Amino acid sequence: MLEELKQRVCEANLSLVKNGLVVLTWGNVSALSPDGKYVVIKPSGVSYDVMAPEHMVVTDRAGNIVEGELRPSTDLATHLEIYDAFPGVGGVVHTHSRYAVAMAQAEIDLPCYGTTHADYFFGSVPCTRHLTSEEIHESYERSTGQVIAETFRERGIDPAAVPAVLVRKHGPFTWGPTPEKAVENAVVLDECAHMALLTRQFNPAAESAPQAILDKHYYRKHGAGAYYGQK
Repeated sequence: MLEELKQRVCEANLSLVKNGLVVLTWGNVSALSPDGKYVVIKPSGVSYDVMAPEHMVVTDRAGNIVEGELRPSTDLATHLEIYDAFPGVGGVVHTHSRYAVAMAQAEIDLPCYGTTHADYFFGSVPCTRHLTSEEIHESYERSTGQVIAETFRERGIDPAAVPAVLVRKHGPFTWGPTPEKAVENAVVLDECAHMALLTRQFNPAAESAPQAILDKHYYRKHGAGAYYGQK
């Protein structure tokens, strides 16, 4: 079942390697089926060197395996929480990419320092709070998804306008309407985190970009008035 989606999810996972976002098996991509009933996700701990579409695992929205002989990614429950909390998301990515992880470990938001960031994220990418000991021990992966949703809800952030988060002491998750777009957002997130590091090295007192710049660059690419690219 969902053979085309398995192919796309496999290719999206392999593209994480091509874009330098993962080493070993430190990453995963999932996608929601068109009818919203199923999730296709990378298997747990399988090397990217041998990964193929037939290795992808299909689960229902409760995380029960529907098809596949391998165990799904251990981050499945986090993906499921994101799908449940953020309507319109069709793909989710988690990596341990170097610069985004460094910001998560530093426990800081990723500010919008300039137009590269503003083209993709309408404001700072938030860093979550710490998970409690109870959350970690009782249901770690599900609690991770819940704290992501909580962060966006409590800060009033639109997850469609800022399709990324830094989970404190863990790393980044990104999402999008498709798995391919979620991967693109993961690439941009790590690049922006790298740029932010360099920005602060040049000027530790650097300020976020003015709201007018953020508005202009974000809405050039997004919304009814977007005019970037071709029709």
